[in-house]
Amino acid sequence: MIESPGFLLTILAFALVIGPLVFIHEMGHYLAGRWFGVKAEAFSIGFGREIAGFTDKRGTRWKFGWMPLGGYVRFAGDMNPASQPDAQWLSLPPEERAQTFQAKKLWQRAIIVAAGPITNFLLAILILGGFALVYGESRTPPMVETVVAGGAAAGAGLQPGDRIVAMGGTRIETFDDIRNYAQIRPDERVRVTYDRAGATQTADLTIAIQREVDRFGNEYRTGLVGIGNASAVFEPVSLLRAPVVGVERTVDIVQMMVATIGQIITGRRPLDELGGPLRIAKVSGETMTLGWPAFITLIALVSINLGFINLLPVPMLDGGHLFFYAIEAVRRKPVDPKVLDWAFRGGLAALLALMLLVTVNDLGSFGLWDNLAGLIG
Repeated sequence: MIESPGFLLTILAFALVIGPLVFIHEMGHYLAGRWFGVKAEAFSIGFGREIAGFTDKRGTRWKFGWMPLGGYVRFAGDMNPASQPDAQWLSLPPEERAQTFQAKKLWQRAIIVAAGPITNFLLAILILGGFALVYGESRTPPMVETVVAGGAAAGAGLQPGDRIVAMGGTRIETFDDIRNYAQIRPDERVRVTYDRAGATQTADLTIAIQREVDRFGNEYRTGLVGIGNASAVFEPVSLLRAPVVGVERTVDIVQMMVATIGQIITGRRPLDELGGPLRIAKVSGETMTLGWPAFITLIALVSINLGFINLLPVPMLDGGHLFFYAIEAVRRKPVDPKVLDWAFRGGLAALLALMLLVTVNDLGSFGLWDNLAGLIG
């Protein structure tokens, strides 16, 4: 087991992950706003009291807040969380009002809001596509070369020479697809479709549970099919193909996130697997000790998470704004301000509750609650 990274390295690694990703996310909003002629009054990395900053020639205040767990762009006229016009906005001179967020058409506001998460996805696509360009694309055929005695595959009757075609209705094209499908579905019973000597057959397979401990002592519960392949196959990736691979891998990761969230909602996966900033900091420090390729891969994963979470239809998040813009597009008029006000209050309460939950989980993953229990009892 490798010793865990020190506190200072963990803080540095966390800053190198979160800081650039928040900046890129907010820069997406900022550039989209600039494109449509919206004036940005403030661009902040972090919340709370300003600890450093400057004002550019356009009047935008670029600053750092003392709480570096997010950021924001405040556009001109953005006077309330719901970005709704009010008396103060109506009192602005026409030339100033034209540069405000509320003055823009609905589709323009939607693009400005969506630009942040989209930028996070684009960064992940760039990173994952770049790795594919450098290291190639895994194209190992989904052939069963070996079967673990007593394993899930053996119990389902799979044999060496079988080619996996689908699992649980999901098409399988490479051996990695088998691993990715199984690892997030431990103890699930799925229908496996395979080809044996040219004939298509099916079998029900219960994915085995495998408990692993990594080099830092972290424990994981993953799914295991119990088959092996002869050797990995990597194909070179052209410059034109690399972005496509980046998109495909990003989509695969999003699909895995949706599946795991569904498992948590249905109770098939425990709530304590939800992590927050403290766990991200811990993983960031650990990953930095593994080298820059692993650390940059982590940045891509966190960027996808940031983009995905912000697109959820929860008030206070970008997805919440887009949800109400969609309602406005259908109704041909804005949602009632009172409804928006209560929705955003509820969204804030939900986010605060979620932050409390993940913080409790994070502290638990550090062993705090076990240590306290030991002291008490």
